[in-house]
Amino acid sequence: MGSEAVEPRWLQADELETWKTLQLAMALLTTALGEQLQRDSGLSFLEYYVLAGLSDQPEHTMRLSSLAILTNSELSRLSHLIRRLEDRGLVRREPDPNDGRFTNAILTPDGHAELVKAAPGHVELVRKLVFDPLTGTERRALQKAMSKLLPGLLGDC
Repeated sequence: MGSEAVEPRWLQADELETWKTLQLAMALLTTALGEQLQRDSGLSFLEYYVLAGLSDQPEHTMRLSSLAILTNSELSRLSHLIRRLEDRGLVRREPDPNDGRFTNAILTPDGHAELVKAAPGHVELVRKLVFDPLTGTERRALQKAMSKLLPGLLGDC
């Protein structure tokens, strides 16, 4: 049994252009949204999505480990971010009453108020940068394409 090298499946020209466009769009979109949030509300992109993620949960509560998956953040990085949000009174931490080995993050009323204040400007920029340039058909195609990518990206999450 020889260990023959397998030739990589190089991207075709159209695939390479699509990849470059997608990579640049992701980078520029995250930067633009982060800058807007920081300027208008003093929140980073990740801080906003932590608050938004908590706001969508029953009792505005979520295990830190689940929140790390939702925000695509390492648990140690998320823990530092939660501490900063705690210092600002936007979240609090408590042991999970169902399993004390876990810690819950809980959105405080002040955190919810901050999110409500930040959301309109954020949503307006999302609309302007992502949805307004597309037709209804293109929006549906984008949603369908992204939905096909997610299972491979989420893996065992």
